[in-house]
Amino acid sequence: MTSRLLPLMLGRLGIALVTLLVVAFTIFFATELLPGDVAEILLGQSATPEAVAGLRTAMHLEDPAILRFGRWLLGLLSGDLGMSYSSNMPVAQLIGGRLANTLKLAAVTSLVSVPIALALGITTAVLKGSLYDRIVTTLVVGLISIPEFMVATSAVLVFAVYLKWLPALAFANEVRSFGELLRVFAMPVITLAFVISAQMIRMTRAAVIETLKAPYVEMALLKGASRSRMVLRHALPNALGPVVNAVALSLSYLLGGVIIVETIFNYPGIAKLMVDAVATRDLPLIQTCAMIFCLGYLTLITTADLVAIAANPRLRR
Repeated sequence: MTSRLLPLMLGRLGIALVTLLVVAFTIFFATELLPGDVAEILLGQSATPEAVAGLRTAMHLEDPAILRFGRWLLGLLSGDLGMSYSSNMPVAQLIGGRLANTLKLAAVTSLVSVPIALALGITTAVLKGSLYDRIVTTLVVGLISIPEFMVATSAVLVFAVYLKWLPALAFANEVRSFGELLRVFAMPVITLAFVISAQMIRMTRAAVIETLKAPYVEMALLKGASRSRMVLRHALPNALGPVVNAVALSLSYLLGGVIIVETIFNYPGIAKLMVDAVATRDLPLIQTCAMIFCLGYLTLITTADLVAIAANPRLRR
């Protein structure tokens, strides 16, 4: 079994690395297509053509794009993320604290949403067709239909404007107590949890229902196994792969949804930093932030794929 499992896992990791290389190529040349001249943006409209040309030469912007891509890729592999165009500071230094804030937000959101979503997804699958299942499914469909910016705006109107319970802006750097932590993360977490939990509930429910239809589950019932034993001992272990995939796909949505949430709540995370970098056309900062998002997405998807292969022997063929 191990002799079959190891090559499959190594193959998945190889595919992930090739995908990451393709993504890096796409990100670099996509940012190169952004309108405007970096040198002109940095120097201002009153800059002379000679000053603009000199800055372009100093920043190696006159070099061929493929040469700059190779230099940038080698820098990434060696840990050198380059210098920010707008602030003239190392990109790693600018990203450090912001990335920690984004990871905190993602961690708190995961701790809240994953247990709730798994519990609702599994119970609605077991009680398929019941009133409870219909109510939860209707609410989930409604939540999926609402975009995250609408949820975030509604949360600000209700909790910050009308009730005045929570601050409209999230200042993560000012957290000094557990109460302040709840106040800072409450609305961003509520917004993200609503969105990703809805997707996770639907996919978990579908995966467990499909497993409950398997012949070995019916055989367990015919042999006299209780419904709880049938679900916990027979269905859930075999649904582990699809459920982990559902969790990974839902959590990967955090990487996209967090951009809108951090912008609306002015949360000092890496997504807000990336939006600000786009406004100033700070290419090294944009490219690094985009690579971090793609690396996080690939890590989640690849991990889910490896867990599914390890949990389901049929996927090893």
